[in-house]
Amino acid sequence: MKIAVLSDTHMPKKGKQLPEIVMEEIKDADLIIHAGDWTSLDVYEQLKEMAPVAGVLGNVDPPEVRDFFEEKRIIEAGRFRIGVTHGHIGKKKKTPERALEAFQQEQLDLIVFGHSHIPYSQMYGGTLLFNPGSPTDRRFQPRFSYGIIEIGEELEAKHIYF
Repeated sequence: MKIAVLSDTHMPKKGKQLPEIVMEEIKDADLIIHAGDWTSLDVYEQLKEMAPVAGVLGNVDPPEVRDFFEEKRIIEAGRFRIGVTHGHIGKKKKTPERALEAFQQEQLDLIVFGHSHIPYSQMYGGTLLFNPGSPTDRRFQPRFSYGIIEIGEELEAKHIYF
């Protein structure tokens, strides 16, 4: 199973559409996860034409997006459990800590989050914390990025930089 992972697309402010390099890579995904800050449901409409989409809302999403998505969700993918949150809820903690805290009562294999626009992949206990970065708003990062999760016997998450 191939899962494309996006976050912080901030469209249309940061782009009218997703970069072609991203669209080409994710066109054969079995699932697309978006970790919030869509800023428009147009992104969802575009993505759902390619694969089922599982998403959460972000801190800058407008009411139309907030009415459509929740703050967090859990996805079953094969034998793996994946938590998805934007990572903005909580104070005086770094984004990965907030993402982990959002699911403190759950046993998960992977937590996908966004918010910081900083690609991140780190094991915490038996849970992988993964931020794909942003394909449209790299902020202070040298490159844009998104993620690909491959699920078979094992779960592998990697960043794609461009």
